Amino acid sequence: MAFVMDGLGAEPYDRTYSTGELLGRITSYFRPWLPRMGAVSASIVAAAVLDAALPVLISRTLDRLAGADGGVALFAASWPLLVAIPVAGALSWVLNYMRQGLTAEAVGGVVLALREDAFDAVLARDMSFYDQIPSGKVVSRVTSDTQQFSTVVTLVLTLVGQGGQVFLVAAVLLAVNPVLAMIPLALAPVVVLVALGFRSVARSTATQAQRVAALVSSTVQETISGLAIAKAFRQEASIYATFTGVNAQAYRLKLRRGLVFSSIFPLLSLLGGLGAAAVVGFGGQAVEAGLATPGEWFLFVQGMALFIFPLTGVASFWSQFQLGLAASERVFALIDAEPAVQQTGSVVPESIEGRITFDGVDFAYVAGEPVLRGFHLDIPAGQTVALVGHTGAGKSSLGKLVARFYEFQGGGLRIDGQDIRTFDLAAYRSHLGIVQQSPFLFAGTVRDNIRYGHPDVSDDAVVAAARRIGGGDWLDALEHGLDTDVGEAGRAISMGQRQLVTLARVLLQDPRILVLDEATASVDPLTEAQIQEGLDEVLVGRTAIVIAHRLSTIRRADRIVVLREGQVIEAGDHDALMAAGGHYRELYTTYFRHQSPDYEVT
Repeated sequence: MAFVMDGLGAEPYDRTYSTGELLGRITSYFRPWLPRMGAVSASIVAAAVLDAALPVLISRTLDRLAGADGGVALFAASWPLLVAIPVAGALSWVLNYMRQGLTAEAVGGVVLALREDAFDAVLARDMSFYDQIPSGKVVSRVTSDTQQFSTVVTLVLTLVGQGGQVFLVAAVLLAVNPVLAMIPLALAPVVVLVALGFRSVARSTATQAQRVAALVSSTVQETISGLAIAKAFRQEASIYATFTGVNAQAYRLKLRRGLVFSSIFPLLSLLGGLGAAAVVGFGGQAVEAGLATPGEWFLFVQGMALFIFPLTGVASFWSQFQLGLAASERVFALIDAEPAVQQTGSVVPESIEGRITFDGVDFAYVAGEPVLRGFHLDIPAGQTVALVGHTGAGKSSLGKLVARFYEFQGGGLRIDGQDIRTFDLAAYRSHLGIVQQSPFLFAGTVRDNIRYGHPDVSDDAVVAAARRIGGGDWLDALEHGLDTDVGEAGRAISMGQRQLVTLARVLLQDPRILVLDEATASVDPLTEAQIQEGLDEVLVGRTAIVIAHRLSTIRRADRIVVLREGQVIEAGDHDALMAAGGHYRELYTTYFRHQSPDYEVT
């Protein structure tokens, strides 16, 4: 069975909770719904009383009919049953209606609260978390696992009613005939022990089934995200083959789960059948011997079903409960995941000048693979620093550390002389503007995306910010101007237009510190000119770290910092660095020279 489990190991943040810990956490979600759950339990118990009372009434009627000679006596003996059956049916319908409605409300409320907590955890996790964990697996925990958690609520409510029915029926049977009552009572511990024997295998199987569901979700999401690339390289068949393998794995695991959870009920039913056969056999002999009446015999035959069926439900509770426990364990692990980015304080900066100081910073995305080693760099407030260097030199890492997307492992990083870890993150980031290399837009209009960080600003402010980027000429190219729908992730508009929207968004935010990772996507000369004008507007009066890809941006920077293997090897303006003939000149000749207006192909 090892091949069935391939790729289904625990995630780095997963943890194992004891059953007691899980039950304690689950109870906290139940607590606000206890009144409704109490009403549900009461309706279930009332229905159980009706179910138990009807066979007793039938039993008594049979005994009366056995002693009636006919005529008036026969009618007098049977009329209570004729009235009780429709009345019991009507009451049962009303109680079931109440139970279903209240249960749906309680289950929905519990799942809602858990899903909100899970989604809050998704927002709280830092970027390093998503470097390790496929987003599709996280989505699965927030959606399918939280929904599976509702099984816990339903089972608990059902357990109350079934447990009450078991005790009620047992009490009636003991009161009617203690000798025959020994048969179902002797069978009860056997049923419970068999059900409990399924507990450990059920928990393990349920966990693996939830993991493979997350793997399917992750595979589908990744496929859709990269579909354009797959089509361009004609890899549809390969992607389909990959999904077929994952789907087959899901089939095998869910089949295994189904077999495990389905096998318990036939076994318990077999035990119930043996008990019923014993009641029929011994009960018939008891009637012949005069130790029981025909009505009592009928009551025990019917009572076995009323006793064994809820007993099997109570006994199998822990096995079924493992589905909910496995799901809740995965959700709680997501909620409890320790953030890599740790703040030591919660200072709310009312204003920031923007001085940035890297003091001997050590940083690695993966332990043992350092990106920055003892890194030093001081950026005065209001200065624009262009970072250049080969891929992997550490340029983007500096911006991510300033944004507190990642935690550095050594040294210090200070903003205006204060340790960056002492700030309240949300308050600090309100002074920070970020333009990523691949600009991301949310589904909605251009207007919605520009005001994304400040949803309450007026339309006039949005228009003013948009007009300050490239003179606003780019808006004329949009079909509906600011009301143009950008589509999913902004794919309905061009890459250059997305860049202009993100620049307008940052301009409206008016941050003191700007981290700009210039996009490398090719754009037409007009759009590039508009982007450059937008950059000129955005960079004025701010501290800016620019991961530069355009020569025009590099030459406009106050200072150029050249990085290699996580170290500053040169710094200065363009002319000074060119004259020095060092690594910058090499980079210029290799990557930037062709962007110069006087570049000639030789």
